[in-house]
Amino acid sequence: MHHIYQQLGVSPAVYSYGEKLLASLKERFEQIDSVAEYNQCKVLAAMQKNRVNATHFAATTGYGYNDDGRDNLERVYADVFHTEAALVRPQITCGTHALAVALSANLLPGDELLSPVGRPYDTLEEVIGIRESKCSLKEYGVTYAQADLKEDGSFDYGAIRRAITPRTKLITIQRSKGYATRPSFSVEQIGELIAFCKSVKPDVKCMVDNCYGEFVELREPSDVGADMVVGSLIKNPGGGLAPIGGYICGSRECVDRCAYRLSAPGLGQEVGANLGLMPALYQGLFLSPTVVSGALKGAVFAANLYESLGFSCVPNASEPRHDIIQAVTLGSREAMVAFCKGIQAAAPVDSYVTPEPWAMPGYDDEVIMAAGAFVQGSSIELSADGPIRPPYAVYFQGGLTWYHAKLGILMSVQKLLEAGLIRLP
Repeated sequence: MHHIYQQLGVSPAVYSYGEKLLASLKERFEQIDSVAEYNQCKVLAAMQKNRVNATHFAATTGYGYNDDGRDNLERVYADVFHTEAALVRPQITCGTHALAVALSANLLPGDELLSPVGRPYDTLEEVIGIRESKCSLKEYGVTYAQADLKEDGSFDYGAIRRAITPRTKLITIQRSKGYATRPSFSVEQIGELIAFCKSVKPDVKCMVDNCYGEFVELREPSDVGADMVVGSLIKNPGGGLAPIGGYICGSRECVDRCAYRLSAPGLGQEVGANLGLMPALYQGLFLSPTVVSGALKGAVFAANLYESLGFSCVPNASEPRHDIIQAVTLGSREAMVAFCKGIQAAAPVDSYVTPEPWAMPGYDDEVIMAAGAFVQGSSIELSADGPIRPPYAVYFQGGLTWYHAKLGILMSVQKLLEAGLIRLP
């Protein structure tokens, strides 16, 4: 084993240091496997209930009328997430697109959108109009309000109550941390927040950005009162096989509006060819609970390893997990670059490429990304990224297998060691 890891670029010293830490993680890994087993059964039950069969894998083109495979996949998703309806389409290009569809479909001119969890993820700022952009919600007369989190990362219920007004139509809750070093929220916390918001304004709609959180816990936000849960198929629920796509699961009213916004009023879910992607979307969902468990093991391993080297991690080494993202505050541009070089060097695709910070569309700061992925930008695959700004935190996530995640983490440590930025204890 030392020999094969050395062949991949990991020194015996780094490998041995990692093995010592792994010995203490057996119980944590068993808990992750238990959640994966439950969620695997949940997905399997939904597929069996909806009688998935080979005819559902047939390709459709053009308008996609009477696409039974597509329609049945949406029934499967609705059953997995325990919702009235679902919109699951390759025509949804990414998570930001799915969120933009859900927001623009369910907000009208004069309505107000409220974030009770502070500033949203960078790419949503232009969707909302926090940063000016053509076709933003702001341009169409939707206003935005925000209640910041308390210093400890908890909800400021007093500020939230004051922010909810008669014009508040929809509340958006970002489950994962995004490019922030706050804790991600558990499904239980999200349920408490939704219950509070609806106690203040019973008719308000609550949408949860569920990206990176699917199948991490036994329940989803749709089990605790969310009117919509939204995510990307090139993250958790695609299982690494979906080449594109997004989903919106929720009430029939909300999903119908989303379908009309995605295609056209009057057409809704009746159109949208699957273009031969059904086998990948069905099988990706089926594999997702197991793939997510590997990514979670990688995140737990990363936190334990980097905390032992003196770096601040969110979540920390012992905290429970509510998404697959591991934030590591490295403290310098040079350390971020070295970390990402290690992740890239461990990739099955483009392992020879050196990641460099650059001006990515949708971001204010330069961003560095390491992602040698089979699907471009797929963050259920091993990847790491972050904006080049204080506190210089890198966000690690994914790994289609636990062993690949393990290699990536060890390689990141190796590159920091070679750059003279750390010493092994």
